[in-house]
Amino acid sequence: MGQVLITGAFGFVGTHLSAWLAERGRGVWALDVAGAAPASGGAYARLFTWKDLERVPWDEVDAVVHLAGKAHDTRRTADPQSYFDINAGLTEKIVRRIVDAAPPRPIRFILFSSVKACADAVDGVLTEDSAPAPQTPYGKSKLEAERIVREAAAAHPLALCGVILRPCMIHGPGNKGNLNLLYTLVQKGAPWPLGGFDNRRSFASIENVCAVVEGLLAGIGASGIYQVADDETLSTNELISLMAETLGQSARIWRVPAGWIRLAARVGDVLRLPLNSERLRKLTESYVVSNLKIKSALGWKTMPVSARAAMKLTLKKL
Repeated sequence: MGQVLITGAFGFVGTHLSAWLAERGRGVWALDVAGAAPASGGAYARLFTWKDLERVPWDEVDAVVHLAGKAHDTRRTADPQSYFDINAGLTEKIVRRIVDAAPPRPIRFILFSSVKACADAVDGVLTEDSAPAPQTPYGKSKLEAERIVREAAAAHPLALCGVILRPCMIHGPGNKGNLNLLYTLVQKGAPWPLGGFDNRRSFASIENVCAVVEGLLAGIGASGIYQVADDETLSTNELISLMAETLGQSARIWRVPAGWIRLAARVGDVLRLPLNSERLRKLTESYVVSNLKIKSALGWKTMPVSARAAMKLTLKKL
């Protein structure tokens, strides 16, 4: 059995994934930036930096899991071009190297993209058939990385087989994703005044993400684009209740009529207050992601871990 090369291996997903695969008998090689230190829990047989691409023995590699990239900056302070330089640029660099190396058998190349490569907002349920329309440099750069992999796999089928994963927000022990602000609010005992809104959001637990990659590395599932999400969605109200339960507190959810809140937000638009219509939309919108295609490809009826069980595990480790 050949090696699995993980780029961005020392990050949150890479650390969990390397340990997951090593526990199941897979040899894992790490590729990360020079000077980066392996996180506790990582399991790597060999270490490489981006300067070492020329000396990677590609004839020993069965698969590449390309995690390396620039994460979405919610404060929007990053240089837009930097997303393309890193997310698309590194993808092109490693794909070109694989093609030039002419490996003896096609390398399965699993690109970690994002649902944001398709849509920043969702009306209904997002599927792989939805027409991509990213609005941010992050999403656009991820879509460009997808194009690079698809075109390389089509042009060089004897060198690589491309699989593109579009996970929604990944969380797990050691990484709370974007849950920090909400968790801090609950921890301080502050009330949540937007309980009158019933939104639904998809999440992807690190356990389910690792299980998906394991299945794909086993050769299950054809090349293509797959979204990754837990089976169940969670509302903001449910998240707050889970957080309060973890903290041993009572959830303080105020169900102020949604119409009143929307009126207050419109006033905020005029007076430039912290609560305005745009901020209200982001706090209360739904983002539901289908996982039917990846489950069908892997022959699963359900994901290995439920959304609530996984979220509880994450919250207990905060």
